Amino acid sequence: MDMAAIPTQWETEGRGAGARGHVTLPGSPLAPGSARALVRAALTEVPGVAPRLLDDALAVVSELVTNSVVHAGTEMDLDWCLEESGAFVVEVGDRHPARPPRDATAGEPPYEIPEYGRGLRLVGALAESWGVTYRTGAKSVWARLPPGGSETPPGPRAPDALEVAEDLAPQPRRAGGDRDWLGRGALSFLAEASDLLAGQLDENLVTALTGQLIVPRLADWCAVWLEDEASARGGSYDGPARVWHASENRIEELRGVLEKEPPRTGDGLGFGPEPYPWPGAALGPRDADGTALAYRLVAGGRPLGTLVIGRCGLARFPDEITGLVEDLARRVALAIGAARQYARQATISAVLQRGLLPGAVAQIPGMSSALVYEPCDKSGPSGDFYDLFPAGDGRWCFAIGDVQGKGPEAAVVIGLARPWLRLLAREGYRVADVLDRLNQLLLDDATEAADAAARALVAADGLAVTPGDGPQTRFLSLLYGELTPYDGGVGCTLASAGHPLPLVLGPDGTVRTAARPQTLLGVVEDETYVSETLDLLPGDSLLCVTDGVTERRCGSRQFDDADGLAEALASCAGLTAEEIAERIRHLVHTFGEAPPEDDLALLVLQAE
Repeated sequence: MDMAAIPTQWETEGRGAGARGHVTLPGSPLAPGSARALVRAALTEVPGVAPRLLDDALAVVSELVTNSVVHAGTEMDLDWCLEESGAFVVEVGDRHPARPPRDATAGEPPYEIPEYGRGLRLVGALAESWGVTYRTGAKSVWARLPPGGSETPPGPRAPDALEVAEDLAPQPRRAGGDRDWLGRGALSFLAEASDLLAGQLDENLVTALTGQLIVPRLADWCAVWLEDEASARGGSYDGPARVWHASENRIEELRGVLEKEPPRTGDGLGFGPEPYPWPGAALGPRDADGTALAYRLVAGGRPLGTLVIGRCGLARFPDEITGLVEDLARRVALAIGAARQYARQATISAVLQRGLLPGAVAQIPGMSSALVYEPCDKSGPSGDFYDLFPAGDGRWCFAIGDVQGKGPEAAVVIGLARPWLRLLAREGYRVADVLDRLNQLLLDDATEAADAAARALVAADGLAVTPGDGPQTRFLSLLYGELTPYDGGVGCTLASAGHPLPLVLGPDGTVRTAARPQTLLGVVEDETYVSETLDLLPGDSLLCVTDGVTERRCGSRQFDDADGLAEALASCAGLTAEEIAERIRHLVHTFGEAPPEDDLALLVLQAE
C-alpha cells in the first residue's frame, strides 16, 4: 500500500461547538490507524472536549472504519461534528454495501450487520444511538456519542488501550461456536489486533493487551514471559510479566504456580506451539484437567519471550485456535520488538540531546536572559541548538543555530560546532574569526566523512566511487555574538551566517535589525565573515530566533511575512526578557491552527 495514499489532514471547520471535519480514506488495513490519528489530532485542538469523549470517539471511529474495510473494502468518507450540546457524531460511508438491502416495502427485513470479530458491539456499548443508512450504491454507518462520553464504570479505569482490547476480544465461547467465529471473523480480529498492538511503544502495555485479546475467547488464561539477553542465551526467567485469567480472583494463585514452572529458553523450544505443564493446582478441582501451549515470541531472529495459553476441559487445542494464536504471537513479538527498539532509541536520544545542549545558561552581569526551546520531535535530537557561556576576560558569548536535517546527522554537526565555538572563544578569537574557522572545520569534516564513506563502499562492493562524492555536505545557519558589559550598557558584537537576523527592541517600542545576512557555514570554501558592533543600553532587548519562528506557517502565509516578527516584538515594549520570550512563543503557536512542524528556539537578552 502506498503510504502517500493515506490522508494526513482533515478538511475542518471551526474549533468549538459546531466544529466539523471530513476526510476520504482508502479501503485499506491502514485506514483504521490513520482515522484514529486524524480524529485524535482534530479533537485535541477543540477546547473543552472531555478526555472520556475523546477516548470513546477514537474507539468508535476505529470500529466504524474497520467495519467498512472488512465488509466493503471500497474508498470511504469519514465525517464528524461536535453538536452545540457537546455530543460527538461520526458517520462512515462506503461506495456500496457488501450485499444489497432487502426490499422493506415488500415486507423483507433489511440485512443486519454481522458481528465479525468485534463487530459493532463496541459502537452499541459507547453510543447513545447509532444506525445504518442505505442509499443507491452506497451505505453509511453513523453513531452519536453523548457529551462527556459514555458513562464511566465504577472503580479505577484501565488504560484506554486495554479497554479497546477488551471490546476487540471476541465474546466468550459458545458450544460449537469456535469454527463458526474462526471461519468468519479471524481475519478481522487479526487485522485490528495488529493495528492496536502496533500503536503501543511500551512493552508492558503490549503484554497487557495480549492478555485482553486472548482471554476469554481463545483461551481461559494466558501468561507472557519476557526475556533479556541473559535468559535468551539459556538463563532462566524471573517470572511472568503478565498473567491473565477469565476469573480475576484466580490470577494471583495462577501466577504463583507459573513462577515455579517457567517455560524453557534458548534454542530448545521451537517457534511453534509446544506443550506446557497444566497448572491444575491453581485452577481448582473443577478445572483440574486441560491443555496448555507455549509459543516463543521471536522478532528479527531474536527471541523476546514466551506466550503460554491454557484452556480447561480440553485434551488438545483445535488446530484453528493454535494457528490463530501463532499468527497473533508473531504480531505480539513484533510489537514487543518495536517497543524495545523505541525505548533504546529514546534513551540514546535523551542522553545525546543532554550532551548537545548546555546544562545551564550563564548569567551575565547587567543583563537578564530568557530562552524558549521546543524541539518538534521529542524522540530524537533536534536540529536547533543554543549556547550562552563565559569566554573569559569579562566576555560572554551566545549562539543560536539550526542544522540542515535532524536526528543523527544534526547531532554530528552540533556535536562538532558547539565545543569548537566554546574553545575558539576562550582562546580569544573574535566573532568573525570564529565563524571563519568553524566554516572551514565543517567543510573539512564533510570531506573526510565523504572519503571514508567512499572507501567503505569500495571495500564492501568494489564500487567505483570518487572520494568526496555523496550527500555528505553539512550546512549550519548560525547567529553568534560576544557581549562585554560596561558601566551604563553592554557592548555586543555579532554575525549572522545564513540565519534569521536578530532584532533589537528599544524601550520606546522601536525595532531595528542588528546584523546583515551572510553565507551559511559549510558551503563556500575560504569564505570571509564580518561582524557588526552595537551598544545595548538599559531597556534594550536583543531577540534571536531560528527559522521555526520566522517560517511558522498558516496556510500560504509565514509568521515573518510583512515584517511580522518585528511587529510582534514591537508589541512587547516595556516587558521583561521572560515576558517577551513567552509572548513571542504564544504568538508563534497561535499563528496557525496546527501545531508547529519545525523546531522552535528563541533567545532574549535584555540590558538592565
